[in-house]
Amino acid sequence: MPAVFEKMGIRFLYPDNWTLDEDEALHGNSSVTVQSPGGAFWSVVLHPPTTDPAKLAATALAALKEEYVDSEAEPVHEKFGDHTLNGYDMNFFYLDLTSTATIRCFRTADATYLILCQAEDREYVALSQVFRAITTSFLAEGGASPI
Repeated sequence: MPAVFEKMGIRFLYPDNWTLDEDEALHGNSSVTVQSPGGAFWSVVLHPPTTDPAKLAATALAALKEEYVDSEAEPVHEKFGDHTLNGYDMNFFYLDLTSTATIRCFRTADATYLILCQAEDREYVALSQVFRAITTSFLAEGGASPI
């Protein structure tokens, strides 16, 4: 049975063996993260609806590239039902392991959202469908109606 997050005007399902980290939300920031037992994570950050999704994705990419200097990224446009999410797929080395991060952004009448997923590559392969399911549940159940 999946666990449910329902606060900050959003709702999504996630695996019940994942850890919910809502410290940022509890401190007034509009973000929440769920983390797998292996360390992979899915995170959503809410920004004002006037925030440009393309600029938000580029800013997130720049921040990750600053942290992971030897990284590669490519732009991505991905459909989830009625939503088109734009962003980047990024590959990098961390602790001698290759890892993947995905940055996806989109806007609704209520907010501009940044969704970030990250995992070591072996775990990413196993969890890519879980990340997709969490994102799909967020888009379907989270009240994120496209504009």
